[in-house]
Amino acid sequence: MPETLNRRTFIKASAATAGMLPAVGVNSPAALVPATDGVRAPIRVKKLYLAKPVPTWPTPHLDVAEERLKLENILADLQKDMPDVSFEGGELLRVIDDVPKVRDSLKDVDGILIFNLTSTVGHMIRALAESGKPTLLFCQPYSGHDWSIIADLQDVGLKIDVIASSNFRDLVAGISPFRTIKRLSESKILVLSKAEADATPASERLGVKIVPLQHERLMAAYRSADPAEAENEARQWIDGAVKIVEPSRDEIVRSSRFYLAMKRIMTEEAAQAITINCLGLFYAGKLPAYPCLGFSRLNNLGLVGACEADVESTLTMLLFQYMAGKPGFITDPVIDTGSGTVIHAHCVAPTCMDGLGSREEPYVLRSHMEDDKGAVVQVRMRVGQTITMAKLVGSETMLLSTGEIIDTPISERGCRTQITTRVKDPKRLLAQYRHGLHRVIFYGDHTAAVERLSKFLKFKVVYEV
Repeated sequence: MPETLNRRTFIKASAATAGMLPAVGVNSPAALVPATDGVRAPIRVKKLYLAKPVPTWPTPHLDVAEERLKLENILADLQKDMPDVSFEGGELLRVIDDVPKVRDSLKDVDGILIFNLTSTVGHMIRALAESGKPTLLFCQPYSGHDWSIIADLQDVGLKIDVIASSNFRDLVAGISPFRTIKRLSESKILVLSKAEADATPASERLGVKIVPLQHERLMAAYRSADPAEAENEARQWIDGAVKIVEPSRDEIVRSSRFYLAMKRIMTEEAAQAITINCLGLFYAGKLPAYPCLGFSRLNNLGLVGACEADVESTLTMLLFQYMAGKPGFITDPVIDTGSGTVIHAHCVAPTCMDGLGSREEPYVLRSHMEDDKGAVVQVRMRVGQTITMAKLVGSETMLLSTGEIIDTPISERGCRTQITTRVKDPKRLLAQYRHGLHRVIFYGDHTAAVERLSKFLKFKVVYEV
């Protein structure tokens, strides 16, 4: 029988179990492994070394061959931190006429990594970036001054960025956009909505395929789902919960069966994301259960399940999964200028907010708030955690801000999972809030990664707070 929840018992139980909860579902028979995972092509990176024929800066005595060998060894050592990256090439270019010799080898790579061994090689950097491939210049101290031309190349539309650092481990983050761009181009989002699902400017820019999902196909998959598998999935949710309040076991089983239906179609379509007009269809009596538990499970597994057929938020979540390995929490923000905070609330939340295989946050099984039906998770997220709030809108803008979780309210007003965040300027957020209600919350400060990715995907970063 469902138990009654109060704030004191929830916090007490949460504290008692916080260190013991496993990452439910990751290793279970019901866990979804995307059809493309395990067979995806590696991220192909073309490495090139540039040096003028007769070095001057950094020294006329530079041993170019020795410098190149040093960098080759560094890359080999970094390879263990980038197992899906395949470094190719390694040619040494000395003059502009050397660039056409490598042009054919650039056609199928996912990015170009350039090391300037000497100064005065900017003309070759520009020629390589003009291939249209994402290009990264790594400029170690005293290698040359060609880092100074990169902003100008960005201004004319070239997809290029620069790292000027003595820490070669910065290459791991520097190459990350190559991976994100590649994986987005391989991705597919299933959309079940009242309207026909079409590609958006953002999806076209990212190379993500938008595929309409027919209601009857989803219902057929629901009807054919294995009852025993649904029971097993439901048991995992029940066993992992701190408490069950409203939903019956039958309701949790129906929600789990709905997850299996989504999982089956995503596997058939080799899709990485799904978003459904859940409220409209459920209110119209066209869904046997809410997809909320299924969305939570998908997000825990490194995929994307997104509410309300919100394609922009789905794209944002997919981008962050590839860029940072973090699932997103779609929210309806509640701005409180009186306390200087923003509350984020929704009835769908991942429980593994640190990403695939991470420890679960404590959760309670509740009903969907707006109609007191269905089954959802009420997640107690981590107080003190820095968060990023983001949304990709249109094709050229990423809304971005950061904050800190200072409370996890338990309220009968608003959606089930809630976090209170301290932000820099909630009045500014209120005054300029645009582009729909939804925002997406991610654990961590990802502003540097978003800024880096924007150099290649050519979107504008707009800080809302």
